[in-house]
Amino acid sequence: MCVNAGIIGTMIEISIPGHGTLQLEHLVSDVNGTLALDGVLMDGLVKRIASIRDRITVHLLTADTHGKQAVIDQQLNLSATRLTGGNEQEQKRAYVEKLGSEKVIAIGQGANDAAMLKEAALGICVMSQEGAAVETLLSADIVVPSILTAFDLLDKPLRIVATLRK
Repeated sequence: MCVNAGIIGTMIEISIPGHGTLQLEHLVSDVNGTLALDGVLMDGLVKRIASIRDRITVHLLTADTHGKQAVIDQQLNLSATRLTGGNEQEQKRAYVEKLGSEKVIAIGQGANDAAMLKEAALGICVMSQEGAAVETLLSADIVVPSILTAFDLLDKPLRIVATLRK
């Protein structure tokens, strides 16, 4: 049985026995609780996100709970999509669907992230200092102890294979 995982242009391709082949072109991430704590980007993420941008397109979704998203956008050299108040879970799910769910890896931890993790080809729930919503845990394909661990999976995709193979 051949197991493949690698980078092909601006895509991460992962063949998972018993699960199929993922051709991931987009990373969609929640911001507050996932990448930031109390509106402050977590240490090490500027470098980690910059290092994957040549392999996958990064999208940030936020309700800007702490009103500090402009600073985070500047730090990451990205422009997050701001959600409108109310029905944030559906807005996130629809965003993933519009990109093409089968090409998306989604990362989050809050209750409003559950539907986007379920919709994406690969959903990763991060256990953060804010905690993780049970609904989101149950919607994820993989649960990791930190956001840095989630980015490690993208750098070493055979870890995804080891976790999801059947």
